Amino acid sequence: MTEPLLVDRADGVVTLTLNRPDALNALDTALKEALRDALAALEGDRTCRAVVLAGAGRGFCAGQDLREHVGSLEAGGSDPLDTVRTHYNPIAARLADLPKPVVAAVRGTAAGAGAALAFLADFRVGGPRTKFVMSFANVGLAGDTGASWSLPRLVGHAKAVELLMLAEPVDAAQAERLGLLTRLVDDDEKVLPVAQELAARLAAGPTVAYGAIKRELSIGDAGTLSDALAAEAEAQTICGRTADHRNATFAFVNKDKPVFEGR
Repeated sequence: MTEPLLVDRADGVVTLTLNRPDALNALDTALKEALRDALAALEGDRTCRAVVLAGAGRGFCAGQDLREHVGSLEAGGSDPLDTVRTHYNPIAARLADLPKPVVAAVRGTAAGAGAALAFLADFRVGGPRTKFVMSFANVGLAGDTGASWSLPRLVGHAKAVELLMLAEPVDAAQAERLGLLTRLVDDDEKVLPVAQELAARLAAGPTVAYGAIKRELSIGDAGTLSDALAAEAEAQTICGRTADHRNATFAFVNKDKPVFEGR
């Protein structure tokens, strides 16, 4: 049986590849559970210093597997979308809160929950065929997988309303202008290597500080100045005690290049 999620490791970078290429990596139960559990395992994995999220084949992720979802509708339960609480919410929370950098390699189409997964990454790399579409409304649904949280932070409230309600495709050039893509490369075959190269650069950096920066921004985006200042003080207390901070400070003073170990 083909594994729904591939996990590869190299130089501190863990690449998670959604592996249902014949279905454009649509999210069925097996894939959602595998992704949820893999992200949970990576939270405390000290050997993992950065994560790449990718899709096998010609697309990143088509979102919810609607063929599987038909079975839920036909079963006639009280909540045919209980997968949101069971799968999508835990995946979104773990992806956003992961205390290490996440890079999405968005080759081809990212639709619905697939696009929302990419928006939760810290960096997104795309190519000429990259396309985002917030397709929820096309099947009579609101957004999920954190889209109502991540999208306004990337493009602003008004544009988020437009993208979610009109559900019109956003091509690669427009995605870069809007900030949906961090980097746009000129060849789709370069998307994954460039994403992994960026992740390797991050993995070699002060990953404790990167995790603290992510926490600061999640609080600062939605909180008051007082909330942000408190979060910054806490973050600096944590980072100030790390060997990375100490070693990098001495290296700077001595005009040496710092080596970060993520501790």
